[in-house]
Amino acid sequence: MKFILARKGRMTQIFTDSGEVLAGTKVTAGPVVVTQVKNADQADGYNAVQVAFGDQKESRLGKAVLGHTKGKGYKVLKEFRTEAGDLTVGAEIKADTFAEGDTVVVTSTSKGRGFAGVVKRHGFHGGRRSHGQKHSEREPGSIGGGGRAGGRVAKGMRMAGRMGSDRVTVKNLKVLKVDAATGEMIISGAIPGAPGTLVEIRSM
Repeated sequence: MKFILARKGRMTQIFTDSGEVLAGTKVTAGPVVVTQVKNADQADGYNAVQVAFGDQKESRLGKAVLGHTKGKGYKVLKEFRTEAGDLTVGAEIKADTFAEGDTVVVTSTSKGRGFAGVVKRHGFHGGRRSHGQKHSEREPGSIGGGGRAGGRVAKGMRMAGRMGSDRVTVKNLKVLKVDAATGEMIISGAIPGAPGTLVEIRSM
């Protein structure tokens, strides 16, 4: 399995030779450094490759992390559950590990919306806009009572609450362009999150 970490950029368009326009998202990928290789045959109990991405001041990291990374300050440490193959500790993975046309799975954190009501969070229509409805245009309406669920609020009831900041995975996206010199990639479609969000990219 091929994989890399990246930072999300803005959306853009690519025109094919036939004149077709494709929407894509720019990401700045890697380079990432392999910091640990885990093996199912050893004490780890499973196969994985741990990689580091981005620079961080050493003063902001604990001794345990600095000892693990051999005194180098990295902002992000992530694990990918896969066999290491020919990867060893200290190896670099760059954007050119992917090629145009590759199908990838992208995971990132969606935009945080804060505390949202039912209209924004769940698409409720709200109350009627006439006949004495004074303050209930965006209210949820009845949430139980009567004979429903014994007069209590049933579990899973769609109500107002925290929205966004979720880990979202999008499958079957295509790599439209790879620039090995700058580490910039363009991936088809939209990727969850705001510009600057950490993005995990891995092959299908």
